[in-house]
Amino acid sequence: MIDIKLLRDDPAAIRKAIKNRGSKIDIDEVIRLDEERRGLQKQVDDRRALKNQVGEKIAKASASEKKKLVSGMKEFDLEQDKMEKELAVVDKKFQIVFSQIPNIPLPDVPVGKDEKGNVVAREVGKKPKFDFEPKSSLEIGEALDIIDTARAAKVSGTRFGYLKNEAVLLEFALVRYALDTLIPEGFEPVLPPVLVREKTMWAMGFLDQHTEEIYKIDGEDQRLIGTSEQSVIPMHMDEILEGGDLPRRYVAFSTCFRREAGSYGKDTKGILRVHQFDKVEMLVLTVPSASEAEHRFLVSLQERLMTGLKLPYRVVNLCTGDFGAPSARTIDIETWIPSENRYRETHSASTTTDFQTRRLNIRCRPEGSGKLEFCHALNATAFTGRALIAILENYQEKDGSVTVPEVLRKYCGFERIGPR
Repeated sequence: MIDIKLLRDDPAAIRKAIKNRGSKIDIDEVIRLDEERRGLQKQVDDRRALKNQVGEKIAKASASEKKKLVSGMKEFDLEQDKMEKELAVVDKKFQIVFSQIPNIPLPDVPVGKDEKGNVVAREVGKKPKFDFEPKSSLEIGEALDIIDTARAAKVSGTRFGYLKNEAVLLEFALVRYALDTLIPEGFEPVLPPVLVREKTMWAMGFLDQHTEEIYKIDGEDQRLIGTSEQSVIPMHMDEILEGGDLPRRYVAFSTCFRREAGSYGKDTKGILRVHQFDKVEMLVLTVPSASEAEHRFLVSLQERLMTGLKLPYRVVNLCTGDFGAPSARTIDIETWIPSENRYRETHSASTTTDFQTRRLNIRCRPEGSGKLEFCHALNATAFTGRALIAILENYQEKDGSVTVPEVLRKYCGFERIGPR
């Protein structure tokens, strides 16, 4: 959540940010509830102080005076109880609307309503030229017996797929390639839980506006993660991290689950948009002053991984209306998909500033300062199954085979995937 001081000190800036993000939150109502809540809180606090004073008088009073004072306190307590209940109701209303305010976009974020407002920063690599009609990853995968969505549909329903044979080895080659690249850069490998408590998911900012996207376990206070960010960053909830120990960098591998509730009719074939997928993710906790540098560093690592695979891609600065509520800035990497003759998102790198850590109560003590601050949290994709899609399409051959990127061969043990 945002710092409430921002709302009180500069509501105009919050209104502007909300407008730029395309949100329909009534900031005036949030401010009204905050003022009402603060007014009631003051009354409750004043009455508690008065009650303490009366209590001291009762202790020193004579028997007759004590009886009068005690009798008067009964009515006082009833009024106090009524006022505290009123405060609880108003506070709950305030917390609900306040928690729906998304993070404030950083000043350099392009302003726009949707993906049409995104800005391409650069294009890298050469798009492959084929002397044949390029096939889709699904066509390639089915022909090579390495992807099977038809049987997955029978077993699990739509938006699922089996990876088989060389596709499995290729996916784990991507995982090892990512780990071998990132661990020397100070990333600690983690295999996180894929279930988190409801409160944890809320603290990460994923239950305020997109609850329908996240799987809930019936009868349990738990949700399935859609990204390892949701279980790795909360590792440090309610902790104070010393500035000298920061940044804390993690590289996590996990299976992720998404309902794709808002994606009806989109990418229904293949394994691009599925309910279950594996992901290697970079997560960072750092002091606020180093947040900008860490975000740039994460994007540079993503580009290093992509250039190592020799895949054509572009870097895109997302506009205010096209990234999630917890984020203050998101930069995507989109990879060229020949069968669609366009770029598709394969990576994302976001800074959430102190939006998540404020709810999680993750603080730090920067070196040379005794003042506690909320850490900044960042996340970035290393690889998902979409990288496999990009490899199959960009490295396909006329005979139906697929050449394996050179950097992955030592991990998977083969140079080519051919027809059986």
